[in-house]
Amino acid sequence: ARPYAIPGTPGLEHRIGGIEKQHITGNVNYDPENHHLMVKLRQEKIDRAANDVPLVEVFGEPKGKVLVLGWGSTYGSISTAVEKLQSEGKSVSSAHLRYLNPFPRNLGEVLAGFETVIVPEMNLGQLATMVRAKYLVDAVAFSKVKGRPFQIREIVRKVEEYL
Repeated sequence: ARPYAIPGTPGLEHRIGGIEKQHITGNVNYDPENHHLMVKLRQEKIDRAANDVPLVEVFGEPKGKVLVLGWGSTYGSISTAVEKLQSEGKSVSSAHLRYLNPFPRNLGEVLAGFETVIVPEMNLGQLATMVRAKYLVDAVAFSKVKGRPFQIREIVRKVEEYL
């Protein structure tokens, strides 16, 4: 990457914007080979960033019947529902993501340890879609788009469908 430029610093002037830039110089460039190189470089930066993302932690057994995978505001409802089911002796665990791109390096291994992965989301299931695409796991999207958080009993009922 080019040096971080504080506006007005002599020698660090460069163009910003959405047009592809030439590697090293930063000049606008329309060459297909340069574009291919720049796309690969951007992906490599994201891939390297995964080294700084903490590993995802599983709450409960690391392998079993059901993993409830969440992110964002679903944390409280998921953790309470899973604790309730675990106290009843059910084979259910949970994991909560704090980083979505890149995903934690161990996420694929975690997902592979469960028969079913349920993804409660306060949207139309974008995380479930990403998990399916990247890890080829048949993640169950459990979407709620009503402006209210998940109730614990909603998650418990959904998990019980797969136990």
